[in-house]
Amino acid sequence: MNIILFGPPGAGKGTQAELIIKKYNLPHLSTGNIFREAIKNETPVGLKAKAFIDEGELVPDEVVVEIVAEALENEVYDNGCIFDGFPRTEFQAISLDNILENKQSGSTIVVSLVVPDEELIRRVLSRGQGRTDDTEEGMQNRLSVYRNETKPVFDHYLSQKKAFEVPGIGSVNEIHERIVDILEK
Repeated sequence: MNIILFGPPGAGKGTQAELIIKKYNLPHLSTGNIFREAIKNETPVGLKAKAFIDEGELVPDEVVVEIVAEALENEVYDNGCIFDGFPRTEFQAISLDNILENKQSGSTIVVSLVVPDEELIRRVLSRGQGRTDDTEEGMQNRLSVYRNETKPVFDHYLSQKKAFEVPGIGSVNEIHERIVDILEK
């Protein structure tokens, strides 16, 4: 089983990902971590990504997909994983579908945590992460970017009947139980 966990900043993705990883014994594929590792190890694709990052540019979809595809070659991901930070665009989603189909690593389920904006802003401002955009205005911008970028990805999986929304309000355990209900259907 491959799980893509969506949610805006403050929705609780990290907390829920940890619980899902423990419950299903799935490896965690974090694009941030695999980027850092590819760059540190100076792999050909890592060096491509580094060139864009060093110029202050976003890494193009093709390079992001290449890094994820390279990581997915590791046998630890043969029976699925939980994706963190990927896919972020429809191109990446389509590419991931093709990679997973060729790998035959099981079904893909997308779970989107839905939380009202006011609650997201409250959570982020109260946790004090120290990001420069951890302000009400910064959060409004981050939420707008999130919606614009992820809606097409969610719609892509929704059209395949693989995407589900879960209310992200309640206790951590209540939210986890809602996710488990979907994963076990």
